[in-house]
Amino acid sequence: MGWAGPCDYDNDTAKFSAIVRDWEHRFGARVMAVGFSTLRLSVATSPVGEHDALLVAAEHFVFCPDDIRQGGRPHTLAAYAKRITGSHPRWDFWWD
Repeated sequence: MGWAGPCDYDNDTAKFSAIVRDWEHRFGARVMAVGFSTLRLSVATSPVGEHDALLVAAEHFVFCPDDIRQGGRPHTLAAYAKRITGSHPRWDFWWD
């Protein structure tokens, strides 16, 4: 689709496509927008429980550590897990 991959992180788009495909199957994720260093997904079903949310937060950290470590984002997996729990309909990723 012409996306060069996450800016300054990893240019192997096949890995990222495989992960997004898995999230599509598990959470009903759909690509809403792709930017130079961003990816926005619409999510039909977010993790519900604290344990499941923490596991998904760990997946997100491996996928995009900058999203959790930098900027105005939550700086711990636990805080990030709370953000994506329940009815959160969108997952945004940003690579620096």
